[in-house]
Amino acid sequence: MNAPVLYGPIGRTVRAVAPHIECDPVGVYVAALSMWSAAIGQSVRVSSRGNARPALLWSALVAGTGRGKGTALRAAQHVMRPAVGRFLDTHTTSGITSGASLVNYLWEQQEATEETEAGRDVRALVIEEEWSEVLRRVKRDPSFTAKLRAAWDGAPLRNTTKDDPQAVDDPSLVLHTHITPSDWTRYIGAQEASGGSYNRIMPFTLRAVPMLDDDRATLPPVDGGDLSDAYAWATIRPRVISLTDDARPLWQIIRRYSRITAESLPEAQAVFIERTAEQALRVAACLAASECSDTIDHACLSAAFSLVRYSVQCAVNITDTSEAPKATRKPATLADKVRARIALHGGRATSSQVLPYVGATAAEVKALPGIVVTQERSAVGRPATVFTIATDSSDYAPLGRPGAQRQSTSPTVDANRSTVVRLDTYRPTTPETPRPVATVQRPQRSAPVQVSEAVSSNPFRALL
Repeated sequence: MNAPVLYGPIGRTVRAVAPHIECDPVGVYVAALSMWSAAIGQSVRVSSRGNARPALLWSALVAGTGRGKGTALRAAQHVMRPAVGRFLDTHTTSGITSGASLVNYLWEQQEATEETEAGRDVRALVIEEEWSEVLRRVKRDPSFTAKLRAAWDGAPLRNTTKDDPQAVDDPSLVLHTHITPSDWTRYIGAQEASGGSYNRIMPFTLRAVPMLDDDRATLPPVDGGDLSDAYAWATIRPRVISLTDDARPLWQIIRRYSRITAESLPEAQAVFIERTAEQALRVAACLAASECSDTIDHACLSAAFSLVRYSVQCAVNITDTSEAPKATRKPATLADKVRARIALHGGRATSSQVLPYVGATAAEVKALPGIVVTQERSAVGRPATVFTIATDSSDYAPLGRPGAQRQSTSPTVDANRSTVVRLDTYRPTTPETPRPVATVQRPQRSAPVQVSEAVSSNPFRALL
């Protein structure tokens, strides 16, 4: 993947500190842009197809443990502190795990600043360094994702309470998160993203960087004069940033790129990049504001597009499961199902024990190779159809059943038959002196005995 362009005053300061940190400079750049968008989000908007949209950038650093997510965040705070340090100290929070708590936090901040000289302030920077913990909890609150979508769009947020309803008409919320690739796959699936809640967050994977020779090195001081002036320019009054004429051809290319890329990907991946065009416009507006400009020229939009295109590639790589496809079990054939049912019933099974469970007719089962069909007749009723598995013996048939047409010597069936053991086999005998066989004299049958009516009615009385 091509590295994005580190543009403007923020890009320059990131390049200045990059040699002194063991993390991907892209992670520092992304985190710094999210902080910058949160700081100017209440006053700076971008014109999008006739509508003024908030220039809020939500981001996620996706990397394994120890790959520099926390290092990138600390470096970004170091870069942004000279310009917006007071904002970071007073407007940064974490641990919001429900829609009600999100609205309540913004509402309390709005109420606390209502009477101040600067006026109402609804800006908030939510940093979740353990985002997987939050995602595990928010599954209990279905309203959380709906509140996230409204906050990214800048739409009104409301809570209904017993006392007074809480309402924030124009929230300015930015979400910056850290998560591992495995947790992203586990908690953020296509089903969750299809509603639009998580495709508003741009994911960025962090690349490995060389280790520093001296781990005692500290970050050098940065010159935040240009960015500090831009912060004052962006927040002194509301501003709407729009495209210049020379940037509009590239803007059309970006919109086509977004549509073509989404249509060429599987639906499970396309849902994560559906907002590529608007993300590029928002990044460009933040970059233009960092240069105190009301317009987005071609160079600024190109730099923004390089960053968003990099995020698209990261999203596709994170959600790509083609390298490790799930093992698919081959469906069982009709012959396998029939053999399994016969084996389940000890080597022989009637039609009622086979046909309803295999979804086939008797004629289809009879046509299977290796299946022997016999008819067993009982004293009453219709003959029963019995299925068995053929063996090498040609006269295979079930044993021990009345009315069997063949006799079987199959070891499979013989093994399932009951074995009769004579007790005489286990009686001790002396080989030298065989025990003589006693002759039992059969008693002479006497004349019939008259049985009373009570005894004849109860045959067990004769045993008394």
